[in-house]
Amino acid sequence: MANKITAPTELPDEADLRAVLAYNMRLFRVNKGWSQEELARQCGLDRTYVSAVERKRWNIALSNIEKIAAALHIPAYQLLLPPQARLEMMK
Repeated sequence: MANKITAPTELPDEADLRAVLAYNMRLFRVNKGWSQEELARQCGLDRTYVSAVERKRWNIALSNIEKIAAALHIPAYQLLLPPQARLEMMK
């Protein structure tokens, strides 16, 4: 049985860039209704790699951040922007 696609529940520490990236990847992915497998397919990466990045297990190359952002149809910097900063920008 497939896991339910759920948004992250806890804001990341904005000083932890890997946590910010993981949070944003999951948030944007879930907002599209995509599984990790679908995101991986859309950007040409392995599902286990996407999973490891979302769990903060692996570092990620800038070129892969670009691929993920392109698949999600967002500017790459959005993946690295702390959610707290995004809220401030919206005010």
